Amino acid sequence: MPTAGRHSAEEISEAYAAMHRRVAEHVRTGDWTGYCENFTEDAEYVEHAHGTFRGRAEIQAWSVATMTSFPGSVMTAFPLAWQSIDAPADRLVCEVRNLMPDPGDGSLHEASNLTIMTYAGDGVFSREEDVYNPLRFLSMTLRWAAVAQAHGTLSDEGRAYVAAYGPQA
Repeated sequence: MPTAGRHSAEEISEAYAAMHRRVAEHVRTGDWTGYCENFTEDAEYVEHAHGTFRGRAEIQAWSVATMTSFPGSVMTAFPLAWQSIDAPADRLVCEVRNLMPDPGDGSLHEASNLTIMTYAGDGVFSREEDVYNPLRFLSMTLRWAAVAQAHGTLSDEGRAYVAAYGPQA
């Protein structure tokens, strides 16, 4: 692995932009098996609600499970609100918007997270940490599901999610 600070801000930015293009393809196809290829073999992925994953196999298992089940499976895009690069540390920090589809009434539902990426060179990252409030994310998905239910667009999987995580009567 390269020594910290060996990559330019431009290289780090280009690598992350390429990763985002691949993520858009994962969203389009629903196939998340290749997401782990954005990382080194020994990468560490820190996800505050789900734990820490080490290596491509763990990152792949987590990303496939998360992004092919509700609510990840219905998210439509992950655009950046902003990004900042600390080239001496080989890091990129950004705010990622997690967008839900129109639930049927034209409303916008999203939650964001801060992401800290450590660049390893050759277009891959050695570490990712997603920082967010899981309760805020849960609240957003439950609000979205309520609107989708009212408009007949909530899937059976979405209804099961609400039954498991929503307010209990």
